[in-house]
Amino acid sequence: MSDYIKAMGIDKLSASERLELIEQIWDSLPDSVEAHDVPAWHLREVAKRYEYAKTHPGEGKPWIEVMKDLEALG
Repeated sequence: MSDYIKAMGIDKLSASERLELIEQIWDSLPDSVEAHDVPAWHLREVAKRYEYAKTHPGEGKPWIEVMKDLEALG
């Protein structure tokens, strides 16, 4: 666990409190971000996943199917 999380006391929150905090942070983000706001490691990860998807066609599910599966859970 990072020192920042400990310093902020986040490590003392319950799981439901942490999830609420995540939701509040997510909601506080702007609708769009500038390219310089995206960490380089995010871009590398997206590129890696894109290359994997191109070389493994048919693997995985389309996003719409994933959403339907999640909605069916309740």
